[in-house]
Amino acid sequence: MNTRPLLLCTDLDRTLLPNGQQPESPQARPLFAQLVAEPDVTLAYVTGRHQVLIEAAIADYAVPVPDFIIADVGTSLLVKVGSGWERVREWETEFASDWAGPAMIAEWLADMAQLRLQEPDKQGPFKLSYYTPLELDVAALRAQIRARLAAQGSGANLIWSVDEAAGVGLLDVLPLNASKRHAIEYLMRRTGHTLDSTLFAGDSGNDLEVLVSPVRAILVANAAPEVREMAQVQSAVLGLCDQLYCARGWRGLNGNYAAGILEGVAHFRPDLVARFASS
Repeated sequence: MNTRPLLLCTDLDRTLLPNGQQPESPQARPLFAQLVAEPDVTLAYVTGRHQVLIEAAIADYAVPVPDFIIADVGTSLLVKVGSGWERVREWETEFASDWAGPAMIAEWLADMAQLRLQEPDKQGPFKLSYYTPLELDVAALRAQIRARLAAQGSGANLIWSVDEAAGVGLLDVLPLNASKRHAIEYLMRRTGHTLDSTLFAGDSGNDLEVLVSPVRAILVANAAPEVREMAQVQSAVLGLCDQLYCARGWRGLNGNYAAGILEGVAHFRPDLVARFASS
């Protein structure tokens, strides 16, 4: 029986969900479900999706129902209560006061040709989301947006990533103190977990802030090469190489998606996956 708890936080699209171009190890998701069914494992999904799309993903891909959901790129937190979900309003108070609001920010950025607003159902009260070209000077775009916001006495956390399937860049404009990392750290405090009992798994640019943080992190093997390179370089610069594990294949699993999560858990917490060793 396990005696050491684990808070396992994982991104959904192309991390747990096999909706990328690379193949999935067919036994990986059943083994993942077996792992998170352990009583000492607390599961949290950390995603850019909103609640309705998360529930659709859980049904479509037959993945376990988590204990917590960090949604909308970290700007909302939901806790499982009975058969439904309860929004944790306390989390929102931590960043709401310095947020100008999506309508006002959209007005300030309306004439920027590189930005195209995403569909209404992809927006949120604390998240303004745009499509961008793939070929883009991201640093220059961030600097331009920050200058626009600063001129209005405002600021924001700017998260850029790539939707490989759609061939488009994604930019999320969030409150300064809202992100996947901030939300995970809040959840750690709420649940009493420490850096030693928390793991995060991700694959994309909007996971980088956690991948190169003190939180122990797993980068699945199907992550884009440029994301892998950025994560490794930034971790080295920050002296956090031991906190990042890049999956490459393990025990007959290919390291993609759920297989990569299992591999990372085996690296950081071999006690939890010892039962898989003879599989």
